[in-house]
Amino acid sequence: MQLHELKPKHKIKERKRVGRGGRKGSYSGKGIKGQSSRSGRRFEPVIRSLIKRYPKLRGYRFKGMPDNIAVLNLSALKGKFEASEIVNPQALLEKRIVSRINGKTPKVKILGKGDLTKPLNFEGCDFSKSVKEKIEKSGGKIKEKIK
Repeated sequence: MQLHELKPKHKIKERKRVGRGGRKGSYSGKGIKGQSSRSGRRFEPVIRSLIKRYPKLRGYRFKGMPDNIAVLNLSALKGKFEASEIVNPQALLEKRIVSRINGKTPKVKILGKGDLTKPLNFEGCDFSKSVKEKIEKSGGKIKEKIK
């Protein structure tokens, strides 16, 4: 057997020519006028326009950074609080160190850039490892968030 002797297993289905009278009626299911009634009409697939509108995301399951977190460094707290004063999101709002996000009090994460000279008491915030060490060295306390 050679290549030119091979035959398909199934018959090739012929393309139906629509819009030339016959049993389907005068317009043959194509409507009256317009692009969809013309021969050789092609539409851009609807899915393509949807795909183009998607944001470019990093990675397979990357959801993006949360929008409701205010990030600040220890250096931002330096002259704003007295010794052994309570630092929480409400106090940071009152002292205008952080601002409301979408009209709500934001979650606060404190990072370790800067030094802490006074003992401060922290409540309801997230911390990096270096910040926890600096707070404990200065004599401050961390009250863990209740989840």
